[in-house]
Amino acid sequence: MMKIAIAGATGRMGKMLIEAVLNSSDAQLVGALEYSACPQLGEDAGAFLGKKTGALISADVSKVLANAEFLIDFTRPEGTMAHLAIAEKTATKMIIGTTGFSPEQISSLQKASAKLAIVFAPNMSVGVNATFKLLEIAAKMLSEGYDIEVIEAHHRHKVDAPSGTALKMGEVIAGALGEKLEDVAVYAREGHTGERKPGSIGFATIRGGDIVGDHTVLFAGEGERIEISHKSSSRQSYAQGALRAARFLQGQTSGLYDMQDVLGLRK
Repeated sequence: MMKIAIAGATGRMGKMLIEAVLNSSDAQLVGALEYSACPQLGEDAGAFLGKKTGALISADVSKVLANAEFLIDFTRPEGTMAHLAIAEKTATKMIIGTTGFSPEQISSLQKASAKLAIVFAPNMSVGVNATFKLLEIAAKMLSEGYDIEVIEAHHRHKVDAPSGTALKMGEVIAGALGEKLEDVAVYAREGHTGERKPGSIGFATIRGGDIVGDHTVLFAGEGERIEISHKSSSRQSYAQGALRAARFLQGQTSGLYDMQDVLGLRK
């Protein structure tokens, strides 16, 4: 049985992760983390489902991770970094779906992975990661004569933009074209922008309502358009992907991996 702790246990994603662990035949919920002022501290993590799990919601990271083989973390960058510092001491493997990290924080993840096994992916959905592979293939085939735009939409509560998934799509496309995303990305357009720069990758962001996550990449050519889209109707796909990542990490002692590694899509 995989002994799993969940960070951000009372949030929408945290609850979905808890439910997925409780419904899994090869996983056990051993801990649930929340911030120190959370009103649900001390409650059973399965209370929202009417279940008693024995895992109480806690702000004591060291205590929770001491009993956990894995921590699944879909919180905020500052929270994930704090959890990482403890996980290094307790040798708790991490599955990280948090987005919005700074370059310095990414560097910290890379450094920690020298001794700790980590899956870090902006999107844990199997379908999204299949989409990444399709985009790689399409970008190589449509490398000439097509303008590329990434359009993403999320709920009103999302705090970073573009989404981590949209940025990953851009990175995949840029890599397939032999470029670095930072050299070709256009994140905003306003006023008299002039003509579109050849070879650029544009991003458009939508925030509203309860949209779980929609992503479309548009390859616009002369006389035709190709659109590759992924639309999420539930966070369940992210939770199932996180469990799949945990299973992958059972065979790893260190290293920084993503869902392409988990799914065997890496060349």
